[in-house]
Amino acid sequence: MNDQLLWFVSRANGAVTLVLFTAVLVLGIVTAGRGRLAGLPRAGVLRLHRVVALLAVIFLAVHVITAIIDGYVDLGFLDVVVPFGAGYDPFWVGLAAVAVDLLLAIGLTSLVRRHLPLRAWKAVHLTAYVMWPLALLHGFGVSGGDGRQPWMIAVDAVCVTAVVIALVVRLRPDRHPDTAARVTAAVAEQWSR
Repeated sequence: MNDQLLWFVSRANGAVTLVLFTAVLVLGIVTAGRGRLAGLPRAGVLRLHRVVALLAVIFLAVHVITAIIDGYVDLGFLDVVVPFGAGYDPFWVGLAAVAVDLLLAIGLTSLVRRHLPLRAWKAVHLTAYVMWPLALLHGFGVSGGDGRQPWMIAVDAVCVTAVVIALVVRLRPDRHPDTAARVTAAVAEQWSR
């Protein structure tokens, strides 16, 4: 395989990986909110979340491996997990390394979830809200990639919109009337002092 083909495969896999991890995040938000998708019970949404996560990890692996072996950029396997030390775009690749480290933590704790306290697993799993934007920023900032191409900016915009909509639906006050009531009462108490 020639280096140019590897570079194109890496870039394409990076874009697909972002879309897949966006779907994983949105599905995670849906399951956390005890939500459903049309035609799927909650267990089906959870299973879909796991399957898409596995698929995203596979695409991420291809993205990383092809970026390393194509020889165009100065990247090694350690640069994937050790942030900000890469010879190529150390800041933007470093953001990706932090995202990969968080992904590894999420994946490993999910594999041993039955042996962890629920709060510990949730705390690690919530780092997905940090991992995803770091990956998004990596794709936008790394030089030589497609991050600033109009088509990729459109993909990024769709991904951000999907996550924002999922969060807005998940956090709607009418879905959590007790939380909204507590917040309202706390604000009213502060104002009455």
